[in-house]
Amino acid sequence: MTMTSRQAYHERLQTLSEGSVHVHFDAFTDIDWDNPDFAIDPTDPRWVLPAADPLGGHPWYQEQPLEVRARIGLWRYANIVKVGMQFENVLIRGVMDYLFALRNQNPEFRYLTHEVTEECHHTQMFQEFVNRSGADVPGGRRSFRVVSRFLPLFGSLVPESFFTGVLAGEEPIDHLQKAILRGGDSLHPLMRRLMQIHVAEEARHISFAHEFLREKVPGYGKARRGALSVAFPVIMRVLGDVIVVPDRKVAEKIGVPHWVIKDIFWKSPEGQRLLRDLFSDVRMLAEDIGLMNRTSRRVWRMLRIDGRPSRFRGEPAPHRA
Repeated sequence: MTMTSRQAYHERLQTLSEGSVHVHFDAFTDIDWDNPDFAIDPTDPRWVLPAADPLGGHPWYQEQPLEVRARIGLWRYANIVKVGMQFENVLIRGVMDYLFALRNQNPEFRYLTHEVTEECHHTQMFQEFVNRSGADVPGGRRSFRVVSRFLPLFGSLVPESFFTGVLAGEEPIDHLQKAILRGGDSLHPLMRRLMQIHVAEEARHISFAHEFLREKVPGYGKARRGALSVAFPVIMRVLGDVIVVPDRKVAEKIGVPHWVIKDIFWKSPEGQRLLRDLFSDVRMLAEDIGLMNRTSRRVWRMLRIDGRPSRFRGEPAPHRA
């Protein structure tokens, strides 16, 4: 007997839910915050950013004294973590808005409440790191912090756009964290532990967003799919920048010149390559669910996030060349 698309989707939700039951983390039992090895010293050379980080790989940064690189590195980690906390706060509120009207027996309810639970622990984990770092970082740009008051409404009003936005925030940071962990550089053990936990659980969250769009989008009418095909790359680029690109004024306060930020995000050849690499998995998704058409391809190209899609989710960047 052939399994229907809906049955296959529900089966995958069950698998994801069971994964959340058997493999999950608590912000205050799975991280030994008071372990001396996890102590945060701004001059610790292990805060120096690895080459896998866009700023860490830039010649200007690499030419700075060790103490300066460590201080800037701690600030960058803290600010990315703060943006992650803010983004996941929006995700939690939007998911709860989506869940409010779900009918009984819908297995999305169980999985998504697991995801919200995990994201709550992530926000605790991230804010605890920021507090202990001593870096008074703002996180996302002011415009994002203002708009974030309204973004959760998309969870129920336009769920396909909301979960596209979820991917736009999760995919870039997942890509960067995996690259850093794979790089083998000397990384502060506390930051390594945070990344390991985040990558492990975000794999399920990203999987759900992919599966949600694969299940829902093909059944939409032509107009709704057409609108999403154009909105999809725009959402990716806008929210991706919120996650990855540091605020110019804040960067200047800790001594990173504006021209360096512009060069990295995304003027230099290396920056342009990274920008395309960040969205290779979602380009694959857009191809698979029919969101790549003549008009939308132009938008991807105009936003400079076009390129070859991944052959499979999580394909390392060097193998996509």
